[in-house]
Amino acid sequence: MVSANPLGTGSFNPLTTLLDKETGHAKPYGTDVFGAQAAEVAVGTETGEVEIIKITAVHNCGTAINPRFVEGQIEGGVAMGVGFGLMEEMFVNNGQIRNKQLTDYIVPTALDVPPILSGIVERPEPTGPFGAKGIGEPSLLPTAPAIVNAIQDAVGVRIRDLPATPEKILRALQEKELQAV
Repeated sequence: MVSANPLGTGSFNPLTTLLDKETGHAKPYGTDVFGAQAAEVAVGTETGEVEIIKITAVHNCGTAINPRFVEGQIEGGVAMGVGFGLMEEMFVNNGQIRNKQLTDYIVPTALDVPPILSGIVERPEPTGPFGAKGIGEPSLLPTAPAIVNAIQDAVGVRIRDLPATPEKILRALQEKELQAV
């Protein structure tokens, strides 16, 4: 006996508008996203090494059609943000990328991703499919700022050039010490 598996297709194209040159107004995205993140870090003042203790990420996903998948999207975005904030650095010399391989361009592994406390805020989006809206990218964006804010809170230096490498942190700590003298 052959079992029938349901199959469906669909699409969603949200209403967007281009930038109005007169007013500067636009609606480039179908929905607005909202979230907040905080990082807890330990910074070695002798080495500049950063250990992320925990990241808390709370995001509005519209309707959470599958809450476990939403948490996975939040955690995946945070993992990517950890790489952006602390590791991923492209070196260019005379317009040529010097680190062309993953052995030279460091991305986080599972061992580099800290514990993530994910929170979901559900506010159904009337224009989204089933009230949902995107969540993967929104959880990436605030991760690096949360990390550098935590570094500043921990050791009193602001890193403005990402990634926040140990070398950059040590340099900032040394400059801070010189200014205190």
